[in-house]
Amino acid sequence: MKSSVLTRYRVMSYVTAVMLLVLCTCMIFKYGFDKGEDVTFMVSQAHGILYIIYLVFAFDLGSKAKWPFGKLLWVLLSGTIPFAAFFVERKVVRETLPLVSGVQPEPAKA
Repeated sequence: MKSSVLTRYRVMSYVTAVMLLVLCTCMIFKYGFDKGEDVTFMVSQAHGILYIIYLVFAFDLGSKAKWPFGKLLWVLLSGTIPFAAFFVERKVVRETLPLVSGVQPEPAKA
């Protein structure tokens, strides 16, 4: 597997996670304080588009890493749960790094 597959997933995982946190903040302002309806709309549209790109890259990585369906589903859904994508990304990278050609796995830190 090429390292670019993992890199694309990592970038989109972080971008999607950050946009989801921004969207959650916008929703709090929209529904809690009646402010920022236009900003919330723009952020929600941007997050939707970025999430679709994340789905494509995560599915690509999962199919090349030969993940079982349950794991693939969890990785795909992690872009919809605030903060989950950060933790899932770290775990996916640790498990997938040995599959990337030419990269040795890092030893576990205590």
